[in-house]
Amino acid sequence: MNQNEFVQLISPFKDKVFRLAKRLLISTEEAEDATQEVWVKLWRKNKNLDGFNNVEAFVMTMTKNYCLDQLKSKRAGNIKIVHNNFTDNQPSLDKKVEDIDSLNWVEKIINQLPEQQQLLIQMRDIEQYEFAVIAEITDMNETAIRVALSRARKTIRESMTKIHSYGI
Repeated sequence: MNQNEFVQLISPFKDKVFRLAKRLLISTEEAEDATQEVWVKLWRKNKNLDGFNNVEAFVMTMTKNYCLDQLKSKRAGNIKIVHNNFTDNQPSLDKKVEDIDSLNWVEKIINQLPEQQQLLIQMRDIEQYEFAVIAEITDMNETAIRVALSRARKTIRESMTKIHSYGI
């Protein structure tokens, strides 16, 4: 595989790799480094890429594993998982403030979930991956993924309900 074929192969999902790395590592610089490391590792395996049924799932698995290794390293003490990239289409100021407050609460709640549930929420609800792809990336069966997502969503829903009904 030459360089042009490699670039064409990875182009459709290069942004997803960066977003997953950013989600796990938070720092844009760390995510860029992780993305670059994944591409270097993938380039070294470029002769074997034809043997994979789903190259995107393989790359996402590589990204997840690299990021988790970084989080486990000694410098991971200063890194935490955060999600704060959202867009808004010009609602009123009070709606913006309420939305930001709710999003911050959801973010705090997600950060209190177990790491596996955080990863599944990221891949399914934010990145919109299919269950089959998530199963391939995480080495979990689809039923276990659905159960873990259900539990994570239930925790988020119950916590948000308590927050919004406080003082009523």
